[in-house]
Amino acid sequence: MQASDWTTGVEAIRYQRCARCGHLQYFRRDFCAACGATELAEETASGEGTVYATSLVCRAATPETRAHVPYNMVLIDVREGFRMMAHGDNDLAIGDAVTARFVQFAGRLVPYFAKATG
Repeated sequence: MQASDWTTGVEAIRYQRCARCGHLQYFRRDFCAACGATELAEETASGEGTVYATSLVCRAATPETRAHVPYNMVLIDVREGFRMMAHGDNDLAIGDAVTARFVQFAGRLVPYFAKATG
């Protein structure tokens, strides 16, 4: 059974760990992308990470996103060892330590990263 996360409206970032080879994968699959095993454990990420890349979106892709322009899309190297794309503060820079929270964006719950405090 698949655990709930932000894609189902729950404030959590979930990933899978292969029981056979230990590979981590963020996009859920029925098998390990590294070794093909089907024994996958669901785990919850801390929401802590480091900015790998940023991209400021200045043109709305859909009418629903028009109210949010400009918005920042970021690639985050999550502490647990995988990389994910998410929304983030416009002032984030490569190398910044960040923490996730969850916000509404165009009618959906999404992970949103801001500079870590402390």
